[in-house]
Amino acid sequence: MDFKDSIKQLSERATKLKQSLQTEESVKNSLILPFIQALGYDVFNPFEVIPEFTCDIGTKKGEKIDYAIQKDGKPIILIECKHWSQALTLYDNQLLRYFHVSTAKFGVLTNGLVYKFYTDLEHENKMDEKPFLELNIEDIKPNEIEELKQFHKSYFDVETIVNAASELKYMKGLRDIILSEMENPSEPLVRMFAKQVYEGLVTAKIIEQFTDLTKRTFKQVVSDIITERFKTAIDKEKSEQTQEETLGAEEIQETAKIETTEEEKEAFYIVKSILRKVIDMNRIFERDTQSYFNILLDDSNRKPICRLYLNGTNKYLATLDQNKKETKHLLSSLDDIYTYEKEICEMLKTYE
Repeated sequence: MDFKDSIKQLSERATKLKQSLQTEESVKNSLILPFIQALGYDVFNPFEVIPEFTCDIGTKKGEKIDYAIQKDGKPIILIECKHWSQALTLYDNQLLRYFHVSTAKFGVLTNGLVYKFYTDLEHENKMDEKPFLELNIEDIKPNEIEELKQFHKSYFDVETIVNAASELKYMKGLRDIILSEMENPSEPLVRMFAKQVYEGLVTAKIIEQFTDLTKRTFKQVVSDIITERFKTAIDKEKSEQTQEETLGAEEIQETAKIETTEEEKEAFYIVKSILRKVIDMNRIFERDTQSYFNILLDDSNRKPICRLYLNGTNKYLATLDQNKKETKHLLSSLDDIYTYEKEICEMLKTYE
């Protein structure tokens, strides 16, 4: 199961279970630990995930935070947990106090549904008051899954995340401003727009008139963008369906002339053995043609992984790039297919 599917599964789990979780401890066990596990960390390994992490603050000894994720023996992420029904606030929160005495660069405040990620963009070793990333696991968006993926054990890199955090912080600020201006256009913005389309003197009365026009125009532009995207998506779906039906008809005519050899079957099993490390084997299909032996994802002609040319004197494996352009590799034996494991897996990733 890939990361995106793991998070979607966790989202469904949270919605299904939350009402039955009466205590903070049950939220930790049912929602937060599975979330940490989805990030690739072993929740049963005390050298990797430490529950009740002790973090002394001045004269206060034995103070604890719910979880610390470690790397190379040092905490990298601190996690403070609440019950799912509780609002998340940093005011007088242990996470805020612990951050500056810890080596961890990131803090997470969560109630099992909402996750707020913090770092120290404004002042070094002092946690920012506002999160650079906030997501609701029940309504997580594709771009948020990609941002969250950076915290996965396999991809974790402090410098990369901090750079991305800075961009996310400013983008969130700009987004909030844009949404506010769309709902209630400010006088400077209205004046700027009015000057570009109105040739007369921009008086208070004109500002009042253009405030309403600007607000209505924002709504019309958003509506037009949504309509155009729906139209584009529908047209694309129709085109792909027509193409697939045409290809299907051609394949039916060819099928009677095709005989899959034992050599082709053996080569298919080799490719499956390569791909089993990264994807469910039930999604890998073979489709023989007169010209070549095709290996597909999800039994779709639009998702070729690689092709085999085994019926001639010389035998080839053809790997594909993102534009579906072939590169043929001469095979002295079928075992040579293992040599191109990287290229085969890279093509698969383009569809995921």
